[in-house]
Order: sequence, then C-alpha cells, then structure tokens
Amino acid sequence: MKLITAIVKPFKLDDVREALSDTGISGVTVTEVKGFGRQKGHTELYRGAEYVVDFLPKAKIEAAVTDELVDQALEAITKAANTGKIGDGKIFVTNLEQVIRIRTGETGNEAI
Repeated sequence: MKLITAIVKPFKLDDVREALSDTGISGVTVTEVKGFGRQKGHTELYRGAEYVVDFLPKAKIEAAVTDELVDQALEAITKAANTGKIGDGKIFVTNLEQVIRIRTGETGNEAI
C-alpha cells in the first residue's frame, strides 16, 4: 500500500479528482495549502503598490492506494494536473505500513 500526496494548482483539483475516480480510486483527502518551490512566489500590484506574494495557494490531495493502482494513479494525476507552466506541483509516494477502517475494523487493502 502507498500514500500518494500531490500538490497541484487549485483550479486543477476537480480534474485530478475525476482522473483518480476514473482509475477506481474513490477516497481522497483534500487540503487547501500554501507554499512555494523554485518560482519563489511572485510580485503583484495592488492600488499602485507592488508587493511580493511569497506563498502561493495550492491544493494538497492525499490518497491511499493498493500497490497495483500506484502507476495508474500517478499517470492520472500527472496528466490531469499538467498545464506545462511553472508551479504545476509535485507528487510524493510513501509506503503505508498499516491502514485500519475505524467503523468495521478492516485492515490492509480491505480498509482502502
């Protein structure tokens, strides 16, 4: 089992969710986050004054998937979140030691 964490542009969130749903992944957790990478934010103009926006709004999507679905999920996220411009985001894949569904007590792949 793996935990896939994707940081994407907020307007791409629905596209990524639909792409994951099409691959058979129904459960995701979404968090509104702020951050920056290589682009280091940007400068905006407000009422004639320039100011630096250090942290850009992003959407963090987390999904626990079985090992069999990892490659499909990564491909779906990559295609759905890609705009071809800087700041498209990142995907992180980490191992999951254990998953437990609280309501039923199911563990492992059955809990996903």
